[in-house]
Amino acid sequence: MNVRELNGAAAPPMTNGELAFEAPWQGRVFAMANALCDAGAFQWSEFQAALIDEISAHESDGTPYAYYERFQAALEALLSRKGLIDRSALNARSEAYHQRPHGHDH
Repeated sequence: MNVRELNGAAAPPMTNGELAFEAPWQGRVFAMANALCDAGAFQWSEFQAALIDEISAHESDGTPYAYYERFQAALEALLSRKGLIDRSALNARSEAYHQRPHGHDH
């Protein structure tokens, strides 16, 4: 995986110099962002700015946040702004997945 530069507020969790993922979906969303950038959907600097904005919004109001939740929210917001995803369709699909029985996480 091509790991692009994310530093400062946008720096991902690392362990011993390696990306740290607590759950499989976190690695998947990270890989999707890289793949979409490689495919030309956006410039990495656009995503980095969206991620910094997303993190800053949560830091400014004192709300605790989980990094990869903010990472996913930034990716969704960027893709929505670019007209590459339909927010309402994405929300409906997400809700359908949340309604699935435990053990069906994909």
